[in-house]
Amino acid sequence: MKACFMGLGYIGLPTAVVAARNGIQVHGCDINPDIVEKTMKGELHFEEPVLGDYLREAVSGGTLKAAVAPAISDTYVIVVPTPFKENHEPDIKYVQSASLMVLPLLKEGDLFIIESTSPVGTTDFIAKMIFEKRPELKGKIYIAYCPERVLPGNIVYELEHNDRVIGGIDKASTEKAVAFYARFVKGQLFSTNARTAEMCKLTENSSRDIQIAFANELSIICEKAGINVWELIKLANRHPRVHILNPGCGVGGHCIAVDPYFLTADFPAESQLISKAREVNNYKAFWCAEKIHNAAVEFENRKGRKPSIALMGLAFKPDIDDLRESPAQHIVGRVCQTCSGCELYISEPHVKEHKFFKLTPYREAYEKADIIVFLVGHKCFAGLTADTDGKEIIDFCGITVRK
Repeated sequence: MKACFMGLGYIGLPTAVVAARNGIQVHGCDINPDIVEKTMKGELHFEEPVLGDYLREAVSGGTLKAAVAPAISDTYVIVVPTPFKENHEPDIKYVQSASLMVLPLLKEGDLFIIESTSPVGTTDFIAKMIFEKRPELKGKIYIAYCPERVLPGNIVYELEHNDRVIGGIDKASTEKAVAFYARFVKGQLFSTNARTAEMCKLTENSSRDIQIAFANELSIICEKAGINVWELIKLANRHPRVHILNPGCGVGGHCIAVDPYFLTADFPAESQLISKAREVNNYKAFWCAEKIHNAAVEFENRKGRKPSIALMGLAFKPDIDDLRESPAQHIVGRVCQTCSGCELYISEPHVKEHKFFKLTPYREAYEKADIIVFLVGHKCFAGLTADTDGKEIIDFCGITVRK
């Protein structure tokens, strides 16, 4: 079997590599020539455990190749980003563009899969577009939707072991797509229709966003009430049917911070709770930035000088280099604006350099700063608070309460 993966990003490249390791001849396509060049050298363009070794193995073994143009295959998988227009309206232009790129290559019996997060109805829309431009293919190719559900930092394992939901535009398309994923997915494959599969992806991440919003809102309430939110959650979770998540400084990443907007854009009147959760999680970042600013003002009033501040972490979650939709980045940007005159030490141990912020090694940042702000719960930060030496600690991610 030959498969062409359109998009070699955080999901497309790992999926292509896993497919290549399981006997599929893979052609990866990306419009970014730098990504293509790195891939052909067996080099990752982002940090992910295990994936680098598997990529080099696939490239050297000839089971994975990459180019800026698609190649004739049996299966085409669309794994490109879905950006937003103004007012958080999803834009499927990249899905359309990638589909149009493979359109001339499609032939009878081919399988066409969309993995990109999409508004409900996108698969039907793309199918209609394909058949309008290639009417001779109607009823002769298979079209389906299969969303990913992986966690950065553990992508390879989850690609192979997580269950998948697969929905075709008809029963034959669903069955064809299930057979494709069965070649490299060890988890269960659940069949449905395309619209339900699209909605399933949005539902999963909207649900998580709401759960995180509860924890973040609770942390704001506890701050005002003078209650330790970490202790409170630990106690509340002793209830057999309660499982409250830990709060953070917002919500980031390519899924949870984004997917709910696909529902609020298409169903604004019906998605009241989903919309409010987005507001709460976005507000938490502003609240954190304001708390840092207030701490700096109070320090200056006490000491008669502006403090030095260490801002620890920029990634959207612990122990990865992924900065997409990161609330920590937003907070650091706000602090740079509101805490003028303060010496700022910005640290992200998983990133070598940042296009906007000057980075400081995390131990140096901790030692030099008067105020330490933990924005991301990287494991390497956990041992820093053994001796605070009079430093003020602001902990938004529970570093100081880890056991």
